[in-house]
Amino acid sequence: MTKINLSSKVREVTGNKVKKYRKEGLIPAVVYGHKVEPKNLWVKFLDFERVYKKAGESTIIELDIEGKGKVNVLIHDIQNNPVSDSFSHIDFFQVRMDEKIEAEIPVEFIGEAPAVKELGGILLKNISEIRVSCLPADLPSKIEIDISVLKTYENHIKIKDLKISEKVKVLLDEETVIAGAAPQRTEAEMAKLDEKVEEDVTKVEGVIKETPEAEKTEEGKAGKEEKKEAKK
Repeated sequence: MTKINLSSKVREVTGNKVKKYRKEGLIPAVVYGHKVEPKNLWVKFLDFERVYKKAGESTIIELDIEGKGKVNVLIHDIQNNPVSDSFSHIDFFQVRMDEKIEAEIPVEFIGEAPAVKELGGILLKNISEIRVSCLPADLPSKIEIDISVLKTYENHIKIKDLKISEKVKVLLDEETVIAGAAPQRTEAEMAKLDEKVEEDVTKVEGVIKETPEAEKTEEGKAGKEEKKEAKK
């Protein structure tokens, strides 16, 4: 198991008062978990940025809380400033090493697909993350998928094809397709996709199709003649 260290301090300040500290390079955070009393924390921006690049949201972090000891956590949620896109708040989830957890593990495609390189096809990636269940110590940081098995357009990589530890349970149907390859569309096919299909709007409830003025005039005359005949 890969474990990364991160230091933090207990935070007393809450609400709008945290803005001042963000400008000083601190990120407000909270740690919580099963039967764990939540704690408000401060984390240094530069320290967290470094850790996040390595850990992502699927690697155990050893969080050192000053004066409180060390706990094992996962990054559960991150909020970003909508203007600067920098970290504005972090949620850490404290895990117990003897309790199974569920997590989304990122997929990393490796190798080259002959169906793409030799046949000129395009690679189809249907999944970017795979949800698993396991003990924290067995949690993979990523799942590598070798696409060199995609030799033809008929080949597919499914969940059941994954080479993964028996200690890790994948929470997706084994027939779920992860990746495949397909031929590129011809110019004729692309042109056909660009064609606009005109829909009869009169079939859409609540929409009245406008009638050209000439047609309206003729319809009006016909309607008047019908009324005259009816009176007779």
